[in-house]
Amino acid sequence: MTPPPHRLLRRGLSASLTMALAVAGTAAAVVLSAAPAAQAAGVPAPSPVGISGRGATVPFKEQEAEYAATNGTPIGPDRLYGHLASEASGRQAVTLDAPGEYVEFTLTAPADAMSFRYSLPDSPDGAGRDASIDLKVDGNQLKSVPVTSKYSWYYGSYPFNNNPGDADPHHFYDETRTLFGSTLAAGTKVRLQVSSTAQSPTFTIDLADFEQVAAPIGKPSGALDVVSDFGADPTGAADSTARIQAAVDAGTAQGRTVYIPQGTFQVRDHIVVDKVTLAGAGPWYSVLTGRDPTDRSKAVGVYGKYAAAGGSSGVTLKDFAVMGDIREREDNAQVNAIGGALSDSTVDDVWMQHTKVGAWMDGPMNNFTIKNSRILDQTADGVNFHTGVTNSTVTQTFVRNTGDDGLAMWAENVPNVNDTFTFDTVVLPVLANNIATYGGKDITLSDNVMADTVTNGGGLHVANRYPGVDSAHGTAVSGTTTATRNTLIRAGNNDFNWQFGVGAIWFSGLNEPVNGNIDITDSEILDSSYAAIMLIDHATNGLHFTNVRIDGAGTYALQIQAPGTASFTGVTATHIAQSNPIHNCVGAGFEITRGAGNSGWYADPPACPGTWPAPVWTNGGVPGGTTRADLPMAP
Repeated sequence: MTPPPHRLLRRGLSASLTMALAVAGTAAAVVLSAAPAAQAAGVPAPSPVGISGRGATVPFKEQEAEYAATNGTPIGPDRLYGHLASEASGRQAVTLDAPGEYVEFTLTAPADAMSFRYSLPDSPDGAGRDASIDLKVDGNQLKSVPVTSKYSWYYGSYPFNNNPGDADPHHFYDETRTLFGSTLAAGTKVRLQVSSTAQSPTFTIDLADFEQVAAPIGKPSGALDVVSDFGADPTGAADSTARIQAAVDAGTAQGRTVYIPQGTFQVRDHIVVDKVTLAGAGPWYSVLTGRDPTDRSKAVGVYGKYAAAGGSSGVTLKDFAVMGDIREREDNAQVNAIGGALSDSTVDDVWMQHTKVGAWMDGPMNNFTIKNSRILDQTADGVNFHTGVTNSTVTQTFVRNTGDDGLAMWAENVPNVNDTFTFDTVVLPVLANNIATYGGKDITLSDNVMADTVTNGGGLHVANRYPGVDSAHGTAVSGTTTATRNTLIRAGNNDFNWQFGVGAIWFSGLNEPVNGNIDITDSEILDSSYAAIMLIDHATNGLHFTNVRIDGAGTYALQIQAPGTASFTGVTATHIAQSNPIHNCVGAGFEITRGAGNSGWYADPPACPGTWPAPVWTNGGVPGGTTRADLPMAP
């Protein structure tokens, strides 16, 4: 029931785009507006947050540091893996390296809370450093906010380590959050300012999210209270694992909701739930956190019973946060925020941060929903529907800074059927893809926003890859895979194993050919780091692209490295770096059917050069070193 060491290393520009994009084939318009005037010399780049009709509806207003007032040093744009700016949103940030340096944001709406994304240098021993940064409001000191690098900085080869002596540092950023104590009006200036560099020589600020947090939710009528009824400690000083578990067990037996009031609760192992509602006062108020001090394989998490034990059902988890203390990646460790098997169950408005995976769901299980949630700063996936998860969904969920796929389905040995990822925003997976399905029947991936893939993956991936995904198990891609009304921004990147780029949307038949019906419709592929669309390994057949707009690709519109069949109708491409927009060294093995309304992506003959071209960004820059022009072409 634990995820095996499955991640064979994944096949892994910031642009000056000011776009108003009409979604082809739809009545509504999707508008990506230019960034505000760049007081920090940021290069305008479309944001993945706030795109009308696409992605998660989030409660915050996001502001990028590179467009705020600052006397710091802008970094980026840069998409080279291992560079600090490459993992920043929009591939740009601001570094503060002296007392008095700051980034100052001006509120565009009332707010009483903020989260901000930042990076501190690692400590020499790899354990991380702690520091603080001042928070000022209209020039007046409000508080000092603790920051840390303990959840950042990984090294070496997969699954990575915390040894700074090893090569390939990555996973540089973390996030923290704080309440202001009162509501600040629109127009208020909120400043993050360095008071001392004694604890950290630099502070790099990526962005800030400002929001008006709802008032705490009171105890539901008839609910059991983990504090007043069972003695859990809301100060976090004592271990409350057993007391919360007792409350949950009583809630199951009595058919009563279990309430987590305001507080921070130390939880050192899984809380196992079945046929119960576990509800908090809100994710800013009710926090589960902790880890066993001696047995590091035990940590906070809310789990259904494993499928082998019958699984759980009828569970609702809502309105609280799970803030873990995971600082390493161990694929066999069950140290996820949510896990086990949860059929006929819902996760609603749960904040998941600093765990290994936000929700690793081990089936068989059916009818499970995650909605209105935030998943941040994971060492591995954001969500993985693993092994026979059916009729389940992730929707209206915001995912950022995962150490592996942002949202994934992996049908290992047992089919995943009729699952959906819809209206989600997935940003900055440090490894692998924003959204991926490995096998699966009748899968829907719709109305999502995917942005800023860092390495060894693309924005959207459909594949027969990884163990147990094949026709023999009935788990291969089959039925109809629907990918519609998606927006991809700066997706795809270089794969440091293959040493060539991965497309923003890509398909792989690594285990066997992909033979499902795959519909890619009414979508935009914007400012791709390398190719917009890519095929590799065994054949991918049954692709249908309809009403797709490609605007900006660092290399090709199509990168064909496998045979297959595809139709294209209403597919347009502009700002493709290579004069010949198709790379195809498999020749007639890839059959293209062209319908009406295409432009900008087709050439006959296609290109088949002997070396991979260096990508050229749409702002005219060349990311020196992201790839090399003298690398041999793969077969």
